[in-house]
Amino acid sequence: MKKFIYVVLLFFVMMVGCARQEDNVIRIGAAGPMTGSESKMGFDLKNGVELAISEWNAKGGALGKKFIVLVGDDGADPKQAVSIANKFVHQKVDAVVGHWNSNCSINASKYYSEANIVMVSPASTNPRLTLQGYKTVFRVCGTDDQQGSVAAQFVVKRLKPKRVAIIHDKTTYGQGLADFFKKALPDNVQVVYYGGIAPGDPDYKAVLTTINENKPDLYFFGGIYPEAGRLVRQAKEVGMNIPMVTGDGVFDPTFINIAGKAAEGTFVTFGKEPAGLSSAKSFMENYKAKYGEPGPYSIYAYDAANIILTAIAETKTTDGAKVAEYISKTTFKGAFGDTSFDKNGDVVKAPYVIWQVKDGKFVEAR
Repeated sequence: MKKFIYVVLLFFVMMVGCARQEDNVIRIGAAGPMTGSESKMGFDLKNGVELAISEWNAKGGALGKKFIVLVGDDGADPKQAVSIANKFVHQKVDAVVGHWNSNCSINASKYYSEANIVMVSPASTNPRLTLQGYKTVFRVCGTDDQQGSVAAQFVVKRLKPKRVAIIHDKTTYGQGLADFFKKALPDNVQVVYYGGIAPGDPDYKAVLTTINENKPDLYFFGGIYPEAGRLVRQAKEVGMNIPMVTGDGVFDPTFINIAGKAAEGTFVTFGKEPAGLSSAKSFMENYKAKYGEPGPYSIYAYDAANIILTAIAETKTTDGAKVAEYISKTTFKGAFGDTSFDKNGDVVKAPYVIWQVKDGKFVEAR
């Protein structure tokens, strides 16, 4: 009997100890593609979140607790994103920075909303994400209707095409961006080709040959850098000596590595260069010291994490509804400057600019 009582007491002490250990941390999820062809973007996201959390923990954390990061690999697959969302809910994650791909964020956001978990995406640009009415969902990047319009205006004023081809990768992000670009073109620009390609397909020459026969002055691609790199390289191989215009999913040195010299002249919509911002100086120095050169969305993930952590500290709670309400009413000073949100959870200011590949590097087009 004494032995039984001892075992019961030991079990009780262990359970109390575990509960106290669990209660002594604030869990922040970092969700994105950690494996697969887009894994670089997932690690850029994760690194940005980890850097923000390490800085907060060095100052003592918040609410008398330290922050920890739980990483979720969605593999750029919307079904896997739902699995990650449910896993995070089960793990009692207090907030999430993610996801990277729009279709992943859209699919996962329902489950975060139902569990009263704040989600801030650093990179999902499809407008549908914040039009679902979920009060706990935000993003710190711009939207595809904004960058599609910027791309179309640039093309019309600078490149002055009469005939345009449009390609997309059939994803929520890629096709959405292509559609917004098409919608923003004036009536005097003829769309001579519109169609999708399969992500991961190694050979796009048949599609490119058909496009080339329609004699476009340029082609627009809605998609991510792995496919964009193969497209521009194979376009040159079939005799298409016209520029590609594309979106933020291609803005990464990996695109240039894949495409090689064929990347030269490609135009890309993305935000301004953070290296020249005084507000980003500390981030740039600390990130490089810990991880090396930042990726294009590292700073967005860093700011997204800091917004969440600041809101938790200021509201003195991890309750999603209260944290979300604070986020929606506050202007945050981050590495990328001031960030505030509209009624949908979108940033009030999302300035896109045009970049071009020159001499193997992205430079702002002038």
